[in-house]
Amino acid sequence: MDIEIIAKAFKELGHVTRLAIFKRVVKSGTQGIAVGDIQEQLSIPGSTLSHHVSSLAAAGLIKQRREGRTLYCVAQYPRLMEVLHFLQDECCADECNTSK
Repeated sequence: MDIEIIAKAFKELGHVTRLAIFKRVVKSGTQGIAVGDIQEQLSIPGSTLSHHVSSLAAAGLIKQRREGRTLYCVAQYPRLMEVLHFLQDECCADECNTSK
């Protein structure tokens, strides 16, 4: 697991707006959610939303899919799981090693 990739994901999720967007995208499941719906539900201006979505995509946390004229954001669950496992993998490791 590349710590640079994990750090990039944490950096992008460390912004309130991006975290709200990502949470909404994750909630939508594997089909994703239309960008316009995110904009409406979170009351984010289009240009601001575009900037934040690009940052999340650059971190590998979401991908975009176009269907006709509609652009969807889809969570990249494998990357999300990498980030979560990064935190869990070493949980209490020092404590376990000292009790031997």
